[in-house]
Amino acid sequence: MKNLCLLGATGSIGEQTIDIVRKNSDKYNLVAVAANRSVDKIINIIDEFKPNYVAMWNEEAYEEILKYVKNKNINVTVLKGMEGLITISTLREVELVITALVGMIGLEPTLAAIDANKDIALANKETLVVAGELVMRKAKEKGIKILPVDSEHGAVFQCLQGNKHKAVNKLILTASGGPFRGKTKEDLEKVTLKDALNHPNWNMGPKITVDSSTLMNKGLEVIEAHWLFDCDYNNIEVVVHPQSIIHSMVQYNDNSIIAQLSTPDMRLPIQYALNYGERLDAVIEELDLCKISTLTFEKPDLETFQCLKFAYEAGKKGKLMPAILNSSNEASVDLFLKSRILYKQIPEIIKECLDKFDYNKEVTLSNIIEIDKEIREYIYSKYNN
Repeated sequence: MKNLCLLGATGSIGEQTIDIVRKNSDKYNLVAVAANRSVDKIINIIDEFKPNYVAMWNEEAYEEILKYVKNKNINVTVLKGMEGLITISTLREVELVITALVGMIGLEPTLAAIDANKDIALANKETLVVAGELVMRKAKEKGIKILPVDSEHGAVFQCLQGNKHKAVNKLILTASGGPFRGKTKEDLEKVTLKDALNHPNWNMGPKITVDSSTLMNKGLEVIEAHWLFDCDYNNIEVVVHPQSIIHSMVQYNDNSIIAQLSTPDMRLPIQYALNYGERLDAVIEELDLCKISTLTFEKPDLETFQCLKFAYEAGKKGKLMPAILNSSNEASVDLFLKSRILYKQIPEIIKECLDKFDYNKEVTLSNIIEIDKEIREYIYSKYNN
C-alpha cells in the first residue's frame, strides 16, 4: 500500500485524486491532506479516509477543523499555513506527494518534499514554471521521480515510454482552444467573467479555466514541458485540437508520431502517475472512435491570444522571466475573477510586467519569492480599485 500526501485535496484535481483513492483503497493510504478554506469537504475526507494529518492554509478554516476534531475526539493532527504544507509534505511515512495546489503556493512544499526524498506527482504547473531549473536539479540530485499529472504532460510521458530521449524530434502539446477559439481581438473586448468560465470540454477551477481561455495555460505547459522532458523550446509545438481527444504527441527522428488518446477525464493521468509502472483498471469511459469520427487540428492564433507568445518568449529568456510571467498572470487573473479589471487587460498587464521588471537574476527560492512579492504589490496597487 502506497502512503500519499495530497496537497489541494478539495480542488478539481484533488477531488478526482480522492475518487481514485476511494476506488483503489487496497493500494493507497491517504496519510495527509491539505486545502485552503473548504471546511466541509475536508471534514468529509477526515470522516471517510481518517488521515493522520490535515493542513489548512486559511486561518479561520484551520480553527474550524481544529474545533471539529476536538469535539469529535478524532485523532488527527491539524496544521496551518505554509509551515503546515511543508510539514505534511516531508512526513517520514509519506512515499508520494501529489501537488494539486493552484499557483506559486506549491513551490516551497514541493522543494521541501524533494529534499525529504519524496516522489512527486505534479499537477501544480506553476512550480516548474517559476523554478524549473531549481526543482529539476534537486530532483536529479536526490534521484526522485517527478511524475506529471497534467493531461498533456501525462500524455507526453506515456508516449515517451520505451524510447530514447535522443530519438525525440519534438513534443506536440494539444490545446482545446478554450471558449474563444476563432474569436478576434475585438470580440475579446466584450468578454464577461461568465463567458471566460464556460470551458467547452473540461471542468476545472476558475483560475485554470481563465488561463485556458487566454491560452496562458498552454504557455505555462510549454515551459513545464521544457523542464520535465529536457526539450528545447524550438522543439515544443502547440496545436489547437478542439475535440480534446488527443492529449499530446511525440514526434521522433524518423518522423513517426506517437499520440495518447482518451476521453477528456483527468482521472486517467492522475491514476497513471499514482501507480506509475503499472496500468490499473479503467477509471474513465471507453473511447468510441467511430462515434467521434473526426479529429481536427489548427495553428494557435498568437496575435489574438498573446499569452502563449509571451510564455514562449519568457521561457527562452529564462532566469526570472518565467516567474515574472507567472506572478503577473496570477495577479491579473485574480483581479479579473474579482471583477476589478476587464478580460482584455490580462495580457496587457502581463506584457507591462514583462517589460518593467528585471529578470536577469539567479533562479533561487529567495529571488523568486522577492520578485513575486514586488509584482503583486505593483499590480494590486495600480489596478485593484
